[in-house]
Amino acid sequence: MTLNNDPKLIAHVAGIVVIADTVFTASAAIIQPITGYLLAREVGWPLFEGWVALSLALYVFVGVFWLPVVWMQIQMRNLALTAQKAGTPLPARYHRLYHWWFVFGFPAFGAVMAIVWLMLTKPTF
Repeated sequence: MTLNNDPKLIAHVAGIVVIADTVFTASAAIIQPITGYLLAREVGWPLFEGWVALSLALYVFVGVFWLPVVWMQIQMRNLALTAQKAGTPLPARYHRLYHWWFVFGFPAFGAVMAIVWLMLTKPTF
């Protein structure tokens, strides 16, 4: 068994990922819209026009990909824990979930980068 397929190691790392995603990403997902709204209101940017509206749409797009990823991470952690306890290799379902977890990261990351670009450049449409 190679190191990258060790259920014990994967269960441990996946457990940390689930905690980190809950603590950092989930809290940011809640705090960012609140602070963004307060900033937009303070500066006078309309929320549903131009680059701010596009940023909000991309934020929702990211959420559409992130929510299933959280579920996948929990499933992968549980599958690794089960394999560890049973002393068996990771099941095929783990590898399928990992594939989709990886695939879902690309559009979400691209959308986050687009949001950063919009915030930095504030283009006019």
